[in-house]
Order: sequence, then structure tokens, then C-alpha cells
Amino acid sequence: MTIRIEFYGVPRARAGITETTSAGRRLEHVLTDLETRFPGLAECCIAGGKLRPGYVANLDGQRFTTDEQTELSAYNSVLILSADAGGA
Repeated sequence: MTIRIEFYGVPRARAGITETTSAGRRLEHVLTDLETRFPGLAECCIAGGKLRPGYVANLDGQRFTTDEQTELSAYNSVLILSADAGGA
């Protein structure tokens, strides 16, 4: 199952790209894949298949989560961003 991944802010700078794809049934699977493929992203944003404190995932523009056990469906879109993105 293909999951579209977008990066915003610090995660985008660390990944060095704006978007990619991944596969997995849970957010943890996608994060583990990203952690392996993008060492700069792992260095600040992801550790052990989990988002580090201060980072969040948005699913399909509908809801925010940090729960790595979140189930994903075919063709979901996941945005990885800083929890404070957008400023005050």
C-alpha cells in the first residue's frame, strides 16, 4: 500500500526533499522507513519508528497525531511537520 509523505519546515530541510512515498499499515512502519532512508531527518525528527518530541504527523489534512500505532489506509497522505509550524 502506497502512502504519500510530505515534509514541512524543519523535516523538509532535514529530508532535503518536499515529498516521497512509503509503504506500511501503521505510522510506525512509515516512520521506520523514513528513518532509514533519510539520516538527517532521523537525526532530529524520528527515533525508533516514533516522532521525536516537537514533531507531529497530519493524516490527509484531517487530524494530527504522534501515535506511531495509528493505522493507515491505502493512498493516505501524511504530512510530517514541527508541532509549532506556522508560528504564533
